[in-house]
Amino acid sequence: MSVNNPEVWFLTGSQGLYGPETLEQVAEQSQVVAKRLADSGLPVQIVWKPVLLDAESIRRQMLDANSAPECVGVIAWMHTFSPAKMWIAGLDALRKPLLHLHTQANAALPWSTIDMDFMNLNQAAHGDREFGYIQSRLHVPRKTVAGHVESPVVQQRVGHWARAALGVAELRSLKLARFGDNMRDVAVTEGDKVEAQLRFGVSVNTYGVNDLVAAVDSVDGAAISTLVDEYVDTYDVAPELLPGGDRHESLRYGAQIELGLRSFLTDGGFRAFTSNFEDLGGLRQLPGLAVQRLMADGYGFGGEGDWKTSVLLRASKAMADGLPGGTSFMEDYTYHLVPGEEKILGAHMLEVCPSITTARPSLEIHPLSIGGREDPVRLRFVADPGPGIVVGIADLGDRFRLTANVVQLVEPDEALPKLPVACAVWKPEPSLSTSAESWLVAGAPHHTVLSTALDREVYEDFADLLSVELAVIDESTTVREFQRELHWNDVYHRLTR
Repeated sequence: MSVNNPEVWFLTGSQGLYGPETLEQVAEQSQVVAKRLADSGLPVQIVWKPVLLDAESIRRQMLDANSAPECVGVIAWMHTFSPAKMWIAGLDALRKPLLHLHTQANAALPWSTIDMDFMNLNQAAHGDREFGYIQSRLHVPRKTVAGHVESPVVQQRVGHWARAALGVAELRSLKLARFGDNMRDVAVTEGDKVEAQLRFGVSVNTYGVNDLVAAVDSVDGAAISTLVDEYVDTYDVAPELLPGGDRHESLRYGAQIELGLRSFLTDGGFRAFTSNFEDLGGLRQLPGLAVQRLMADGYGFGGEGDWKTSVLLRASKAMADGLPGGTSFMEDYTYHLVPGEEKILGAHMLEVCPSITTARPSLEIHPLSIGGREDPVRLRFVADPGPGIVVGIADLGDRFRLTANVVQLVEPDEALPKLPVACAVWKPEPSLSTSAESWLVAGAPHHTVLSTALDREVYEDFADLLSVELAVIDESTTVREFQRELHWNDVYHRLTR
């Protein structure tokens, strides 16, 4: 994670009208609610802040949240009635993600003993409606979660938002290195890097491939040997690549690329990068193994200079940190169109992340028919079956659009002994034809992020926090309704600009 010990600040709204005794109870109960969230396994620390009673303290708290690098978002709860005009300046100043938690201290009402003291203290049903109004009036991007704080559903939904907030925080400090430009004549990998920095915060800059070559050439031979030993311990290495094998030098050069690439990225503070097989400079191999292992360590990557997918992958890696499953660069490559058994075979030239398998990958070397370089080494495996989601990002000229398809990863129908790359096989919801037609009318890209760690709600929250369009293809999608949604989205985003 780029943010060390990320925090979410828990803010409670009230007012001085109720007197010190009631406010003491508000503070005590809000600390209990915050602790319940903190103990629920969220990917962030919940930090309780003193109860907010006036406009200046609210504004100051929001400014403090903006300037605190460890704070990735704020949760707000109106324990009592908190007049919303007090929140205008603070909400207008807030630049961190916001979650409105609509809860209360007690799950059950004490029917036989309720009096007006209880009503005045426990009136989030009243206060949060006032708060909801001012958020809508100010058009504040936020997520709203209603229910008791001990509900597993509430805790899960808060957790989804917290992960989305981590993704947003990652983008705001992300530096990406492009080695060369994007693949010639390709449209969807182009994009407005200035707008991306304005919208997301990511800094995208190009470096000559031979800058990387210099880092690769400077790698020490002893370090290469140490890394090769790690390969042998970690993977099923093809015999010809083992020490003494007739292709062992190719493995050593693959290790040299990894070490040089790691040092370049580390020295420059980059957490995402791209490569392009049309622009390899002095590299003797297309980076394959190195890219796969860097993705497994959390780096973003996009092939053929696709910086937008690299950005999305790095954000997804940050959001998925600590979850089971994996997240990888991916491409829809070819179809299995047998009626009733339609599937997609996804892969890339070399660069698929091993985080999407629990099997031990094999480390192999095979020819690559493009790029005009030596045969590259790469990890080979098939992704684990299970639920997943495929997400792509495209620049439509006036905005960015995320498109997501809920999928089910499956085993291949047969073994793939002649396929020399890592791959994944999935059934898209609701069907291959509806999924593909919807994806195409959305103008979604051919490079994607495949995640078996994240689900659609995390990406929905992520898009909402960034005020970016998200079009979802799932079990209920029809092409006609999906097209209508895109038309409505187009009008909305044009008007809101």
